Amino acid sequence: MKYPKRATSKASQTTHQRDHHHDTVQTPITSAAAWESASAIMPNASKLPALFISHGAPTLAIEQSATTSALARIGQNLPKPRAIVIMSAHWQSAKLEISSNPQPKTWHDFSGFAPELYDLQYPASGQPALAETLAQQLTARGITCSVNPVRACDHGVWAPLRHLYPEADVPIVQVSLPQHYDSVACYQLGAQLAHLRDEKILVIGSGNITHNLQALRWDADSIDQAAKSFKQWLLQQLKIDIPTALDWQQYPEYKDIHPSDEHLLPLFFALGAGQRVSVVHQSMAHHSLGMDIYRFD
Repeated sequence: MKYPKRATSKASQTTHQRDHHHDTVQTPITSAAAWESASAIMPNASKLPALFISHGAPTLAIEQSATTSALARIGQNLPKPRAIVIMSAHWQSAKLEISSNPQPKTWHDFSGFAPELYDLQYPASGQPALAETLAQQLTARGITCSVNPVRACDHGVWAPLRHLYPEADVPIVQVSLPQHYDSVACYQLGAQLAHLRDEKILVIGSGNITHNLQALRWDADSIDQAAKSFKQWLLQQLKIDIPTALDWQQYPEYKDIHPSDEHLLPLFFALGAGQRVSVVHQSMAHHSLGMDIYRFD
């Protein structure tokens, strides 16, 4: 499968329609080979959603806020997943990789923050068998993919999961964000993995709905109205016009909201896995950082 570098409205619509066709003719990607018992993947009456989480600054890990409360409620209210498959904005790669590390370390991939942040650990295990079977099935579909046995968990993974599953008792399989992927490519990848939701696997995209670090005002209570307007526009497109959402760079002055695209692209990974959007949480932090959490069913 080849992915375009940039989406256009026409290209996005064509790809979106083609994905639905593939979904009807291809055998879905499954986690079956990762579990010892076939009964472990029996369809659950409570199908898990896909989530997009705005993970904000690394300080999210130690904050008590409306955002962290929303994350905690999700973890309390959802059926406990068998595993988490997560794409973080902080793992960009030359090609698609899937972490098969059985015990990924907690990577403090930032500097200049409070010392207590560097003492935090999130000791969730990996799930190498799941990583291997996903990589094999994606490769069989012509998607260049390999496993990475040494990848650590970046803060885009462990900072929100620390509130979502504070006991660190759900295995994590992280997928990378290839540098050449755009919104359409991420959407397609999410669509390939959508069936995992039927198998008690929680699919997450972790990034930020708005992300311009140059516009941050760390202690400000003010709200960047340009950033707020962008996320309102994008949410509306997610609800009514997915091809337009995929072509998000048509938005005037989008570079002022996302000077680079890596923090928005995990949204489209979650969208591909779920389609129908609902808002779990909306807020702004540090003036310009959108902290929205969306659910896709």
